[in-house]
Amino acid sequence: MYPNLLAPLLGALALIAIGLTVTLIRQPVSRRLARRQVARRKTEAALVIIGSVLGTAIIIGALVVGDTLNHSVRLTAYRTLGPIDERVTSTDAATGTDAAARLRTLVRNGNPDVDGVLTATVDQAAAVATTAVGRVAEPRVLAWDVDFAAAAEFGQAGGSSGISGPNPSPGTVIINQPLATSLHVQAGNRITLLLYGRAQTLRIDRVLPEQGLAGAGLGANTNRNVFLAPGTLTDLSNGSARVVTFISNRGGVESGNVLTSRVTADINAVLGPTAHHVAVDTPKHEVLAAAKTTGDALGALFLMIGSFSIIAGALLLVNIFVMLAEERKGQLGMLRAIGMKRSRLVGALTLEGATYAAVSVLPAVALGIGVGYGVALLAARIFSTWSQDGNGLQIAFAVTPISVVNGLALGLTIAVVTILLTSVRISRFNIIGAIRDLPATTTARTRRWMLISGCAAAAVSAVLTVPALVTTSPVPTFMLPAMAAFFCVPLLRQRMDARRAATWTAGFVMVWALVAPVARPKIFDTPSMAVYVVSGTLVAFSGVVLVSQNQDVLLWPVRHFLQRPSQNGLAARLAIAYPLAKRFRTGATLVMYTLITLVLVLLAEISGMINKSVDQNVADATAGYGVRLDLNPAVAASTLSGLATGQSANQLAAITPLTSALAYTTDPGHRTTAPLRAVAVGVPAGSMTAMRFDRRLDSLKDDAAVWALLARDPSYVVLDPFFGATGGPNGHFYDPGDTFTVTNPVTGRTATRTIAGILRNGMVFYPTSGDGVNAFPFVASTASVVDLFGKSAAETSALVRLQPGVDPERLASLLQARYLSASLVATPVAANVRKMFAANIAFFRLMQGFLALGLLVGITGLGVVMVRAVRERRRTIGVLRALGFRASVVARSFLMESGIIAFEGIALGAVLGVLTTWLMYQKSAAFDGVRNGFPIVWMTIGVLAAATFVASLIATIGPARRASQIKPAIAVRIAD
Repeated sequence: MYPNLLAPLLGALALIAIGLTVTLIRQPVSRRLARRQVARRKTEAALVIIGSVLGTAIIIGALVVGDTLNHSVRLTAYRTLGPIDERVTSTDAATGTDAAARLRTLVRNGNPDVDGVLTATVDQAAAVATTAVGRVAEPRVLAWDVDFAAAAEFGQAGGSSGISGPNPSPGTVIINQPLATSLHVQAGNRITLLLYGRAQTLRIDRVLPEQGLAGAGLGANTNRNVFLAPGTLTDLSNGSARVVTFISNRGGVESGNVLTSRVTADINAVLGPTAHHVAVDTPKHEVLAAAKTTGDALGALFLMIGSFSIIAGALLLVNIFVMLAEERKGQLGMLRAIGMKRSRLVGALTLEGATYAAVSVLPAVALGIGVGYGVALLAARIFSTWSQDGNGLQIAFAVTPISVVNGLALGLTIAVVTILLTSVRISRFNIIGAIRDLPATTTARTRRWMLISGCAAAAVSAVLTVPALVTTSPVPTFMLPAMAAFFCVPLLRQRMDARRAATWTAGFVMVWALVAPVARPKIFDTPSMAVYVVSGTLVAFSGVVLVSQNQDVLLWPVRHFLQRPSQNGLAARLAIAYPLAKRFRTGATLVMYTLITLVLVLLAEISGMINKSVDQNVADATAGYGVRLDLNPAVAASTLSGLATGQSANQLAAITPLTSALAYTTDPGHRTTAPLRAVAVGVPAGSMTAMRFDRRLDSLKDDAAVWALLARDPSYVVLDPFFGATGGPNGHFYDPGDTFTVTNPVTGRTATRTIAGILRNGMVFYPTSGDGVNAFPFVASTASVVDLFGKSAAETSALVRLQPGVDPERLASLLQARYLSASLVATPVAANVRKMFAANIAFFRLMQGFLALGLLVGITGLGVVMVRAVRERRRTIGVLRALGFRASVVARSFLMESGIIAFEGIALGAVLGVLTTWLMYQKSAAFDGVRNGFPIVWMTIGVLAAATFVASLIATIGPARRASQIKPAIAVRIAD
């Protein structure tokens, strides 16, 4: 994933490696110091390595998830296309035959970009089999008439076409694996094929793997195919079957894709006037483009979620090295006093940190791949339910070396750069002050330089803020005002103490981070994930600064407990003394907890909103309709007539036929210049007045007026909020009044359409099967669709209102069985909507599980802090024990200390998580479909908080016991 990042990341890693190598060679003293420190503290080193492993593993895991999704979508090209690069389809047999004859000239004339042309005939059918478990039916089957000898040679230069062996003989049929699995049959069994109103019982000659032509279809992810004896379909159809001509580009399954544009132009040239009567599609190009979009978008989503854990991992390294510097303050001062240069000191600390990072490489790769594999397994179950017919994206685990190298390089770069910058910072100390263990101070010259540079940077940030606010540029709108406030700290320090300056600055940053979406409502209208990372990070950091700088204020309510002359009171006073004295260290640990908890609570809140909005979404999606019917266009009229007068007529209140046609459109949201695969859906006048809109033209007073406008003016359409979605967060990318272009792929005719309204939920218009699967629907009047698409427009589906008390699921099964010969697929709308929402909730839970790895970073960080605290306070503990303090009081104080830090981080993260989610709920378009009241999921938040708090205490038990077992007589001596 992200091959474009490989060179920059490897370049950065190479520079780091060169710098470290030079340091190793030219600074032997630094090398020996680093080696000695690594060897001395094996337990602490192990904890540091664990933190580094987790941070890098999260990056690799996110990239592996992207690889898996990208690979899974690409597999569709192998399963359903194989050598097929272009497809020319006609619903008229004579036109299709003429087109096929013209296209064969591409091979006869020796076109160097084409290595095969194959013509087949196809139509819809249904199949039934009697098995040991009873009769099994499949209403949607594609019946093919194709010459196997020609098919076996098709695109042979690029690999197997997916079809081999002799043609099926009369009375037999060859099927593909998906149909065999669906019907529970195998070679030698018999199936009954229902085609053109006739039933034929045929013996299965053999079962072909779902590969290439054997899995081919006209747009669906999974196709159930039967291959008939040559001429069978042509004889039965009387010329009504579709004629399809496949073209294979030179090269393999994916390499031929680069020739698509050139070959498409050649196809249109040889078709001549026939090009206006057939549809020329580029299915492989679309599938591979979708693979990249899907993989990148969902991989970026997991990387965004994991970025909070990555930040926590970087803070862990900062905290550790700040603590190391504090512990070795006197030693570092002596080294500088005897003449060691600052650069040598930085080299020693950097080499030590780089050693920890290097040791973490192999475990991080193994854990990252394992995390990616676990997420892929869970995602496979979720994505299989995302399609309405249950044939959603089939997940196949994959990992590419590029992703592993990218993740490893990024993880190592973040770790080493963090260590280097921290080492530079901690190496700048006063030598005498370090030897005497005096508080750090800054010189007047340093303060003057910081004041001048801070004011200049603040002025630049403030100037840049203006255009960012005017254009509502997401990340700069959040970042620039916060940066201006941060750079003003030296100026504030001239008028107030450091604590107040930090408090005022953090307060401003938090207020701005929370108010920015209110001031600029369109700030979240971006497919980028960066705005969410920046927003959450600013809120978390500013909140932690406020808490860590004002601990005494927060602890004021429990002052009476702290002042009690008891062992618990004494332990409590010891527990808060250290966090109050080491505010930076406390704040860095708090941030780790706050960041992760904030995002976990945000995901839990979103799941709660989805749960709460299901009923309303069902009502919006169904608009009173109980069942959606997908029909075979060839028999749609007779099927609908039979429904209206047949056995189930008394259970039906109304039947609304939908006229559909495949189309290509421009993106009304201007997110891409590539054409979008769409399906035009025509609705009869006055049939949809109950369906509600989220937004509509200002001139339209109510929802019914939108439908009335569509009925009288063919230039208007309505969309749902997800038209042209790329997989990122949804936004208001288009509004009523915006226009886009619609193209008839058969005739090439174009028309401009204006958006009259945005549906609250348009799920009922998404095709559940057939050619329109994976296409974005736009809704117009029936007359508008017929006018633009002509013969391509057909009644392919219908919406059915039921009489009160009728069970939609039972009726759907009954209708599907009764009209099996018509290839009818009946979908209970409400149940389908609920299934889709359940899948969305499961997906958010999957992301919560992925983010939970970040909690391990935070808990590990707390454990490291406490281990180091025991080491650092060894002499202090010895003195306390010598004065009569009990071992239990020392242990209890350490447990209380970690408990206070964990509690504050969890509580702050939970509060900020709820508040941030509420503001996003109010202003972000991503929540348009779930605005049915804002719930606070107390139970989930409580369980999350309790589990994290208990885990934090468990991580502290070891250091607390070690502290309590320190012998006074040994501890007060000079430390080793």
